Amino acid sequence: MDRELKTVWHTLTENLALELLQTTPDTGLSSDEAARRLQQYGRNELTEQAGRSPWRILWEQFTSTMALILTAAAVVSGLVGSFKDAATIFAIVILFALLGFTQDYRAERAIAALKRMAVPLVRVRRDMTVLELPSLQLVPGDIVLLEAGSVVPADCRLLEAHGLRVQESLLTGESEAVEKQTDQIATEELPLGDRRNLLFMGTLVSAGRAVAVVVATGMQTELGKIATLLQQVGQEWTPLQKRLDRLGKVLAVVSVAVAGVIFAVGMLRGEALKEMLLLAVSVAVAAIPEGLPAVVTITLALGAQRMLKRHALIRRLPAVETLGSVTVICSDKTGTLTQNRMTVTGLVGTDTLLSPSPLTPLPGGEAGQRPGEGGEYDQLLLMVGTLCNDAVLKIEDGEEVVLGDPTEGALVSAAAIAGLFRGELELSLPRIAEIPFDSVTKRMITVHHITALIPGFVSLPPLPAGGTLLAAKGALDSVLGLCSGLLVQGRVERLTEQHLQTLQAAADRFAAEGQRVLALALRVLQPGEDGRVEALEQEFVCIGLVALTDPPRQEAQEAVQRCLSAGIRPVMITGDHPLTARAIARQVGIDDSGGALTGVELDRLPPEQFDAAVATVSVYARVAPEHKLRIVDAIQRSGGVAAMTGDGVNDAPALKKADVGVAMGKVGTDVAREASDMVLLDDNFATIVAAVEEGRTIYDNIRKFVVFSVAGNTGKILAVLILPFLGMGMPLTPLQLLWLNLLTDGLLGLGMGLERPEPDVMKRPPIAPDSQIFDRRTVRYVLLTGSLIGGSCMLVTWLVWQSGGPWQTVLFASLALAQIAQAMALRSFRSSFLQMGLFSNPSLLAMAASVLLLQGLVIWLPQLQGFFRTTALTGEQLGLVLLPAVAVFLLLEGGKLAGRLGRKS
Repeated sequence: MDRELKTVWHTLTENLALELLQTTPDTGLSSDEAARRLQQYGRNELTEQAGRSPWRILWEQFTSTMALILTAAAVVSGLVGSFKDAATIFAIVILFALLGFTQDYRAERAIAALKRMAVPLVRVRRDMTVLELPSLQLVPGDIVLLEAGSVVPADCRLLEAHGLRVQESLLTGESEAVEKQTDQIATEELPLGDRRNLLFMGTLVSAGRAVAVVVATGMQTELGKIATLLQQVGQEWTPLQKRLDRLGKVLAVVSVAVAGVIFAVGMLRGEALKEMLLLAVSVAVAAIPEGLPAVVTITLALGAQRMLKRHALIRRLPAVETLGSVTVICSDKTGTLTQNRMTVTGLVGTDTLLSPSPLTPLPGGEAGQRPGEGGEYDQLLLMVGTLCNDAVLKIEDGEEVVLGDPTEGALVSAAAIAGLFRGELELSLPRIAEIPFDSVTKRMITVHHITALIPGFVSLPPLPAGGTLLAAKGALDSVLGLCSGLLVQGRVERLTEQHLQTLQAAADRFAAEGQRVLALALRVLQPGEDGRVEALEQEFVCIGLVALTDPPRQEAQEAVQRCLSAGIRPVMITGDHPLTARAIARQVGIDDSGGALTGVELDRLPPEQFDAAVATVSVYARVAPEHKLRIVDAIQRSGGVAAMTGDGVNDAPALKKADVGVAMGKVGTDVAREASDMVLLDDNFATIVAAVEEGRTIYDNIRKFVVFSVAGNTGKILAVLILPFLGMGMPLTPLQLLWLNLLTDGLLGLGMGLERPEPDVMKRPPIAPDSQIFDRRTVRYVLLTGSLIGGSCMLVTWLVWQSGGPWQTVLFASLALAQIAQAMALRSFRSSFLQMGLFSNPSLLAMAASVLLLQGLVIWLPQLQGFFRTTALTGEQLGLVLLPAVAVFLLLEGGKLAGRLGRKS
């Protein structure tokens, strides 16, 4: 058997599949043949590729643009004998590298989580004997025996299926257990959820039992393909990282170019080599916002802490900012927009359907009554649905837990709400026989002995003691095949063609809303009547319909609307049925006007039509993991920023590929959480809206800081560049410039990063992925503000120099105070300082006070004066130092006032 043979297993008969695999169901493989195949195919496990090593991550920190420039500056300082400056710069480089390392060091654990899903032991038939072996030892051709509760250990072709239903939501997105069968399926192009004769590794058998032959193990399984996709997806840079990388490169070119020009001009003028090298280093240091990486990291970390209080766990800090740039949220339906549990939404009796003015059955039970709110008719419907049922309702840790099929669990839960409990019902109506559900009849019948007289429902005669009650549920056409009558206004009428059409029309209206419809029927046998099972499938009375759905979360609709108002397009990507997907989409407010595209339809689209469809269609159904990846990739190719929410294994590759992967914390799998950037601890879709707001606010604050830093550094560069050519000597040492940058870019920048959201933050469109931090308006602002800071500080410095005072210290102090004033005015680009609130950002006020204190210590503390080369200032000199700060604050606030008045006019 060729290991690389691509076989479409669901299209083969059982015998042909066994022939290709060279095995038989009665004997299974021999031990020798199994050992040979284990050697050929390898163990049944998911292999793992190595990620980045810690050393590589640390190396990347030291080779960043800013780190390289600062390292070069330190080397030059050391070469000219300024060892103090060199040591200080090296210390700063190491500090920032370690900060970056701690944030970027993320172990690749998604594959390990996938491996933990494997079943350790499985029942296998080998050498005509049933053995219990580790699942790692399974090979293609093994005959495995499965029953309810088993986790499927490998991909298998069914040979026998007895009432088999499999929960595949983790792999296909289907919220409902899938009925399996053994028949050959002719169609090759089918979604995983429609390959009803196959079992897939990692899925759960929820009912029945099966015998199957293994067709694929390890990385060749569908779960293995997901693991492969997960490893093939590289780590994407966030928009923030891209912008900061561009900024770093621009600043690097500018600083090197300016430093080179200064050095060349100085040498041409005959200046000393050492002095010009130090001046060039000073300019390079002044141009680099050394605090930028730390401020960005700390701002994001504090934002992540705020998000944690709002039930969102940030696993990767830049994701907070990136979510603020999201243009499309690709959301899995099951467990994300919905509750991942089937729920009864309507109980519709035949009496209601056939009344003279029947109500239109709609989702939520508007036709007839909602579960538990009706009278006797509801009681009758729920009693039959509970008796004809194998699900068990348990309470664990105060929460309702359903064991069994989700649809049957929904009926049991609805009955419990109405006060009907299966255990209590079976005390007086014990089950004595059953005809289990199967794929041919699409119905289930249970037979119950009536142990005591039970009062009648809706004018039905009492159930006689010693008699027999038959309860049936299933597909409408199947249940109607049992019926000769139906219940109308408390009496049984003969079933007519008109009745059939009315019932079918009602079921169709439910189906058009994406809901599942079950029909319920009963039959009462008097004591002594023939109760043999083979004689029971006739003469039933149809009593009504039950509509079920996997309901949306209560918060989902509001969250979707808030996303829409913020310019974000929500997209549903699910493995569920198209009708269900569109119905849920309409209920939560997602646009389904473009219809629902299925995975098979996506496969048939050429690339250009695929991209066009992704740009307009917002609902996708019956999709596989690779489709989700392609959809996210198409969004990113078109310039969008994609977020993917989900909780299942099938979401993991798209979670990792997306710009922001958002996993569910309660019902989500380990695989999804490990692949994600953010985990919603409360599984609340509305928490994403809070993350969007937080992300946009953080981006605003980081942008303000970058503008603040570059404008301030522009002022420093102008002073360092111009004053020497006025005959005033070296204005500031590299150490003084580093100190200023750490005070302003570090402390003040951190305070700016904690600014509260501006009022219109959720009314703007998302930040364009290709937008620049520095557009034309921002560049103009930076140049004007930098010139204002540099010019005003140079003016007071020149006045002090003329009088023979400590002009370097005056320049050193005035630059610090001017940037404090700049930070206060730059809390908003539009609102005034007072409009933002005088005390609304106490952190910035505290940081400003810290800058004043530290700068004062450096200037007036004798122990530090020698190290920083400063001199104590007089009161008159201190007054001059304050002038640039006042001028900067008033002019920046005046500019914002002029802008507001211009927008009003």
